[in-house]
Amino acid sequence: MIEMWITLAKITIVVMVMMTGAAVVTYAERRISAFIQNRIGPNRVGPYGSLQLLADVVKLMMKEDIVPKAANKTVHDLAPMISLAVALSTFAVIPFGNTIVLFGQQIKLIVADVNIGILYILALTSIGVYGLTLAGWSSNSKYSLLGGLRSSAQLISYELSMGLSIIGVLMVAGSLRLDQIVLHQTSYLGGWLPAWNIFVQPLGCVIFVASAFAETNRLPFDLPEAEPELVGGYHTEYSGMKFGMFMLSEYINLITSSALITTLFLGGWHLPFAETWNLSPLILSLLQIAAFVAKVSIVIFFFIIVRWTIPRFRYDQLMNLGWKVLLPFAILNVVATGLIILLNS
Repeated sequence: MIEMWITLAKITIVVMVMMTGAAVVTYAERRISAFIQNRIGPNRVGPYGSLQLLADVVKLMMKEDIVPKAANKTVHDLAPMISLAVALSTFAVIPFGNTIVLFGQQIKLIVADVNIGILYILALTSIGVYGLTLAGWSSNSKYSLLGGLRSSAQLISYELSMGLSIIGVLMVAGSLRLDQIVLHQTSYLGGWLPAWNIFVQPLGCVIFVASAFAETNRLPFDLPEAEPELVGGYHTEYSGMKFGMFMLSEYINLITSSALITTLFLGGWHLPFAETWNLSPLILSLLQIAAFVAKVSIVIFFFIIVRWTIPRFRYDQLMNLGWKVLLPFAILNVVATGLIILLNS
C-alpha cells in the first residue's frame, strides 16, 4: 500500500514539474531569442514579462475552438491528446536521482523502474508521431496533411539512427535499464575523468543529439511545421487549448529529450567526486538531483541556441543527412564499439 502511495506521489510530482518546466522553458526561449535578435522580448505582463505565459494560457482557454467543416472531428480532437499523453509518459523511466531516504523509506528516484527502459522510450516516441500525423490527416487541409506526412517520414529516417546510436551505449553498459546505464558512468577514466558516455561514445553522442533535434521537430529540423511553406504545418487548423496542447507537448518533449541525453551521455545524476565529500545521504541525494537538473538545463539552453542561430534545412537535405550521413556513421559506431569490446575482453 505504501509503495502505491509513493508511486502516485512520484507521478504527481513529475507531471507538475514537467508542466512547470515547459512554462519556464517557453519563457526562457522567448527571452533568449529576443536577446539574440536584439529585441526586448516579453516585458508587459509581470516583472520582466515573467507572467506572459499565464496570460497566453488564459488567452488560449478563452479562444473559440474552431474545427474545419470537412474535418474528421473525433480524430481532430484526439490528436493533441495523443501528443500530450505520450510526451508526459516518456519521462516515467528516466532516473532523476539515485535513491533518497524519507521517513524511514528508501525511495528510488524514478517513476517506473522497468528493466527495458530504453525500449519503452523508443516505443513511445514512435507512438508520438501518430498525434502529428493524425492531426495533419484529420484537418482536411493540404498544408496540414503535408506537415503530417513530413513528420512521419522524418521520424522513420531519424529513429533508425537514434536507435543505433543508443546500441553503442547499451553494449558498453551491458543493460537496458537507464539507472544501470547511469551507475556504469559513475567510475573514472584514468582516475580523474568521469566515465561519462560523451567521452566513451563521442560519435554516438553526436548522432543521438542530431536525431533528437529531428525527433522533437526543432530547428534546423522543424520541416513538419515550416511556416514559409506550410503556414503552420500539422497544426494549421488548430486553435484554442488544442493548439496549446501541441505547444505544451513540444516543450515537454524538449525537456524529456534533454533528460535522456543527460542520462545516456552526461552521467545522469552523477556528480563527479561527490562521494569523497563525506556528506550525509540526504544532502548527497539532493545534490545529485540538482546536478541532474543543471545538466538538463544546459542541454535545453543548447537546443534553444541552435534553434535561433542555424537556418532550416531543405527537405531533401534533411533526408540526405538522415540516410546518407547519420545512418552509416551510426552503423560504423556500433561495429567499432563491438570490435573494441572484443579486443579488450
